[in-house]
Amino acid sequence: MEREISLRERLIDVGVDLVMTDGAASLGLREIARRAGVSHGAPRRYFPTHHALLSAIARRGFAELQARFAAASGAAASPRDQLRALARTYLGFASEHHGMFELMFRHDLLNSETHTSDLPRLRESTLPLFARVVELVALDRAVTASPGDVGPDDAAPPPAVTAVALWANVHGIAQLWAWGSIQLALDASSPPPAGALGGDQLGRLVTTVLDAHLGPVRR
Repeated sequence: MEREISLRERLIDVGVDLVMTDGAASLGLREIARRAGVSHGAPRRYFPTHHALLSAIARRGFAELQARFAAASGAAASPRDQLRALARTYLGFASEHHGMFELMFRHDLLNSETHTSDLPRLRESTLPLFARVVELVALDRAVTASPGDVGPDDAAPPPAVTAVALWANVHGIAQLWAWGSIQLALDASSPPPAGALGGDQLGRLVTTVLDAHLGPVRR
C-alpha cells in the first residue's frame, strides 16, 4: 500500500512539474508515465480516468494558493487590506503559474464527479478560498458602515454575492492580463510582456476593483 501511495504521489508530482514548465497542454497520460518511469498504462491503476489525474494535479494548485492566501492575509491588518492582499496574491499566482491556474479552473474538471473514493470533487477545493473572501467582505462592511448609510430599499447584496462579483472581476483581470489585453488598453503604444504584472498598475487595478464592489475607503 505504501508503494502504491508513493507511486500515485510521484505521478502527481510529475504532472505538477509538467504543468508548471510546459503548460496544461503537456499533461498527457503517456508523457506523465514516461517521466515518472512507469509503463503508459500504470497511471490507470491509481487514476481511473485522465480527468482524475488532472484533478489531483489541480488540487495541488489550490493547496498552494490557499497557503499563499493564509500568508498574505495574515500580514495585513484591516479586512480591506486583507482583501487587497488576497487579490494581489491571486493575480500573482496566475501570472507566475499560468498553466496551473488554467488547469485549476477548467470547467470539465470542476464540474466532474469524484473519480477516486478518497478525494472530494475538485470544485470543493475552491470553497475554503471563497468562504474566506465572503467573510472578509462581511467584516469590511461592519468596519466601514455608518448609521444611515443603507436604507430599506437600497440594501447591499449579501456578502456572498459581492464576493462572487469581486472574484469574477479579479479572475477576469488575471485572464485578460495573461492575454495582453489590459496592457494594450492601458498603453496601446507600448504594452509590457503579457506575463509580467507591474506593481503600480496592479495596485491601481486592485484598488479600483475593491472600491467598485465595496465602496471607497473613508478617510
